[in-house]
Amino acid sequence: MIRMLHRWPGLLAMALLIVLALSGAVLSVFPAAERILAPQAETGLSVADLATRIQGVYPGVEQIRRAPSGRITAYWFDDGTPGAAVIDPATGQGVASADPSQVQRWLTKLHRSLFLGDSGRIAMAAAAAAMFVLALSGTVLVTRRAGGWRRWFAPLRGPLAGRLHVEIARVSVLGLVLSSLTALWMTASTFGLLPDEAVTPAFPAAVSGETGVALSALDLLGTTPVAELRELSFPYPGDATDVFTLTTDRGTGYLDQGNGALLEWADLAGWPRVTETIYMLHTGQGAAVLGLVLGLMALGVPTMAVTGALLWWARRRSRPRIRGNQPAAKAGTIVLVGSEGGSTWGFATTLHKALTEAGQSVHVAPMSAFDPVRYARADRIIVLAATYGEGDAPASAKGFLDQLAQLDTAPAAPLAVLGFGDRSFPAFCAFARAVSAAAEAKGWAELVPFDTVDRQSPQDFARWGRALGQAIGIDLELAHQPAKVQTTALTLVSRRDYGAEVQAPTAILRFALPKLPLWRRLTVRGLGCFRAGDLLGILPEGSSLPRFYSLASARRDGFVEIVVKKHPGGLCSGQLMALEPGDTVSAFCRPNPGFRPGRDRTPLILIGAGTGIGPLAGFVRGNSRRRPIHLFFGMRHPDSDFLYGDDLSGWQDKGQLARLVTAVSRGERPHYVQDALRAERAEIARLIEDGARVMVCGGRGMAAGVADALADILAPMALSTGTLKAEGRYLEDVY
Repeated sequence: MIRMLHRWPGLLAMALLIVLALSGAVLSVFPAAERILAPQAETGLSVADLATRIQGVYPGVEQIRRAPSGRITAYWFDDGTPGAAVIDPATGQGVASADPSQVQRWLTKLHRSLFLGDSGRIAMAAAAAAMFVLALSGTVLVTRRAGGWRRWFAPLRGPLAGRLHVEIARVSVLGLVLSSLTALWMTASTFGLLPDEAVTPAFPAAVSGETGVALSALDLLGTTPVAELRELSFPYPGDATDVFTLTTDRGTGYLDQGNGALLEWADLAGWPRVTETIYMLHTGQGAAVLGLVLGLMALGVPTMAVTGALLWWARRRSRPRIRGNQPAAKAGTIVLVGSEGGSTWGFATTLHKALTEAGQSVHVAPMSAFDPVRYARADRIIVLAATYGEGDAPASAKGFLDQLAQLDTAPAAPLAVLGFGDRSFPAFCAFARAVSAAAEAKGWAELVPFDTVDRQSPQDFARWGRALGQAIGIDLELAHQPAKVQTTALTLVSRRDYGAEVQAPTAILRFALPKLPLWRRLTVRGLGCFRAGDLLGILPEGSSLPRFYSLASARRDGFVEIVVKKHPGGLCSGQLMALEPGDTVSAFCRPNPGFRPGRDRTPLILIGAGTGIGPLAGFVRGNSRRRPIHLFFGMRHPDSDFLYGDDLSGWQDKGQLARLVTAVSRGERPHYVQDALRAERAEIARLIEDGARVMVCGGRGMAAGVADALADILAPMALSTGTLKAEGRYLEDVY
């Protein structure tokens, strides 16, 4: 519900919001410019002295106004000709035109009414209302994504468009709420929807009938500083019944033009003060710095509008259109999908089709749309859930666990939970397991036991489908055909070969960075926006099953780089090792959020062997901030497979690598990387006490040996690798 409230006002009012925000941002500059350019009255100058100076220069002065910025404007008649000017209070002389610039007038009309009068004002009020709804709903969504108010500024993961959208929202939301609310107040006031308590006192019933009092003889003008002046109107020449009208920050009064007596006075009431404050907060008049801050916040609206639309379009494209999808209130089977990249929706489509052909009525929806009230006729509820990052909810499942926790009782229809993930990651199906555990704690009846699908395996899915069919009482065969991955042709530009002497041919392959449209860079996390440690999927010729290699480069490096070892009989590694510069391969990129070095400055302990050096080298290459990095690297022989040897030396000279420790397994004294760790146990312990993060990349056997060595080092510290994993300080990328 919250996501819909955020999505549709933004999409429907996007053009109006951009016009409203950009025009408002430009208009916010004028109060500050006025404050800087307008001559200011000296401290202690009285209204009487100011009026005397102006009257000496312009004898026919009729009115003096002081803006919240301090700018003083005088209006007069000279031989029947009207005049107006911005006044220098030190001399009473006019120094600039009193008329606003044509640009300011044009922008003001655009901002208030789109040049369309009352109908335009209503349209812009609707845009302000949409902005208010967007700001509030966006606040809720950002809080959910961050994990609570206290994590409001927590680091973000995901595609560039999503990060930009949230980063700007986190900074701008307060300003947008303030601007939209004050805009709605001012519109309501314009259309007479708010009370109008006038502060003008009743005109005096009797005056002295005399004229010609000197301004210096008006006591109230003499005791009122210019800093409190808003407006002083002079009596009409020759009319003995007219009076001086003085308006200040405190109220409005009438003064006799014959003897200077105060005839009537009305204090500024509470409601007008509120109205003036609202006007000040919205326009920046009288609060130039606040106006500039709000203007800067408003500049984020166009970016948020564009990135929001791109995110909506990307998610719409990733979610397949399911033919014959029944309404939730009429369906016997509810299928809820938690997907980040879109692949889980493909499995949901296969399940929907098979159940429909078996005579079932099925409704498929995202997990974020979970609404048990609508499932009155449901006989069963099925959850297909992927996992994002280190156990987080994927995009289409945001808020599901919160909604489940708020239920008084679990739905009557039994539940089946199927998790999708990759067993090579520590957080394999962690979110789906969390859903299953939360459902069990709520007392939700189980339709079939919790199960998982590894690496989008059609065989795992079919096996689970048969168990589901048996529980329902139907024959259910799920023949899932994975959707073809969108690939990009990568051209090899260079290669560095190693390992021939130790019968382990290995190469560092560097491909040219593909040229992609900007919209793909913003919306696609693949080759449009990748980091070291992400996974490059290669589709070898003769197979539809991709092989994955950890990236040793980020997009900002300007190339795509991987480390490949040739395996006996390996289809993909054999084809890659046969490549020559100029040859191409079909590839795609998959994010690997569970293997990130983080953005803080805590030390990094990088541990790898063989081709596991790939992403670790990428982390060092990207260490422009010279974060302390300690690299432990295992090889067979330094003359054969010292991968990135020259690069590592150069990175040390630049301060990007603090320390390099190598372990050689094919020498007189075989030494493995776990042995190197034990030899450096004191330094390892010190670094971990300082908050270091440990990152391990390589084969499973090596990773197991490293875990054992670290367990020995951590034991005297009352720590374990499990503790570090729970704290996000022990990350593995193993194969």
